[in-house]
Amino acid sequence: MAENDAAQTIARAAKAAFESSQLIPSSERIEALQEIRKELEAAKDAILSANRLDLEAAQKEVDAGRMSSSLLKRLDLTKGDKWDSMLQGVTDVAELDDPTGIVTYANELDDGLELYRVSCPIGVLLVIFEARPEVVVNIAALAIKSGNAAILKGGKESNETTQLLSKAIQTALSKTAISSTYIQAIQTRAEVSALLSLDQYIDLVIPRGSNSLVRNIQNNTRIPVMGHADGLCSVYIDASADVKKAIRVVVDSKTDYPAACNSAETLILHESVLTTIWPEVARALLAADVQLLCDEPSLAVLRSLSPAPTNLASHVQPATPDAYTTEHLSLTLSVKTLPSLAAATQWINAHSSHHTDSIVAEDAAAATAFCRGVDSAGTFVNASTRFADGFRYGFGTEVGISTGRIHARGPVGLEGLVTYKYMMRSKGEQGHVVGEFGVGEGKKQYKHRKFQASAVPF
Repeated sequence: MAENDAAQTIARAAKAAFESSQLIPSSERIEALQEIRKELEAAKDAILSANRLDLEAAQKEVDAGRMSSSLLKRLDLTKGDKWDSMLQGVTDVAELDDPTGIVTYANELDDGLELYRVSCPIGVLLVIFEARPEVVVNIAALAIKSGNAAILKGGKESNETTQLLSKAIQTALSKTAISSTYIQAIQTRAEVSALLSLDQYIDLVIPRGSNSLVRNIQNNTRIPVMGHADGLCSVYIDASADVKKAIRVVVDSKTDYPAACNSAETLILHESVLTTIWPEVARALLAADVQLLCDEPSLAVLRSLSPAPTNLASHVQPATPDAYTTEHLSLTLSVKTLPSLAAATQWINAHSSHHTDSIVAEDAAAATAFCRGVDSAGTFVNASTRFADGFRYGFGTEVGISTGRIHARGPVGLEGLVTYKYMMRSKGEQGHVVGEFGVGEGKKQYKHRKFQASAVPF
């Protein structure tokens, strides 16, 4: 009962903050993002100290076999340029064009009766994610810029970090015209369960995490859910592939960040490259410490290599059927051999999660057929699957990746966080009423004159 009351309070506050923000100009939202970056920079030492506490606790869970190493890697806010990229993402989002107030349709229905379709925020977002604490900042930036309020729930493994990140964001918002309850963080699963029933306050749920997390949310709410359950990405080496490109694209797709949802999990080989390109790609993967789960044709080639790679016995195994439907999230890659591009396309559509798939090919016709035939949110040519990311697409950052077909697909940036409304204005002396229009004597006819408009003039 206490969790239900708390959830009601949080959701009601978020809805109130959203509604009160609708008359706040875009310039105020930009100022809020600038304040958030300043506050994060000021709190960096404390936040990274909290992150180290989370990492230490998580390592114990990994050692005990209760947490995967891939989850631990996602938790580390000090890895590479993650901290700096997080801050730069806030600035990049602030500098993007305002996605709201854009007119996509304008029609004069009658003299002095104008109709506009204009982009507007969705409302209150409930974003649930695992491990990656920087998501708090990513989502907050996108939500504020797009005019949406957000309630955020990170995984318990990142509690220390997310609490301080959320505190910094709310401190920054308190210095602006936007309510500090515009971005809120929650800590418990009980609160999530309660919030999932509050469709009168929450407009969209965005889960980021494991298959089980996403499926559980989809099955336990009436609120629309946007996201993806798996990141089963593949790279297909076509008969026309260039060997150097194949090595670069495959190795990067698998090894750049194996725990990411846009990391390749399956390598598909055209049978004609088995004895030409495949041995070179395999050697490069094995040199990068990748475990290969091979079908019979690809396995036979590797076992006949001379000289054999030193780690062949330890790193190459026969693939089981479930290898091709498993999101490894580690330095493990399943390998499949197929007779044609058409067969590869059919196989991907049947086995992938419709996230991102890439072809390595010099044949333009093959590249075109792959990009149009593969039913995924991203289809690439001679490029790593790791490019499937909102920051790399120029969105500033992303709220997540959607493999659905309605509303938003692929990396979801600002445009995916707005919907539209219709606004109408009568400039007639007596206004306009529907009863004046119709068939028969004295009835008016609709004129339906489309016109260009960059903004709603009222």
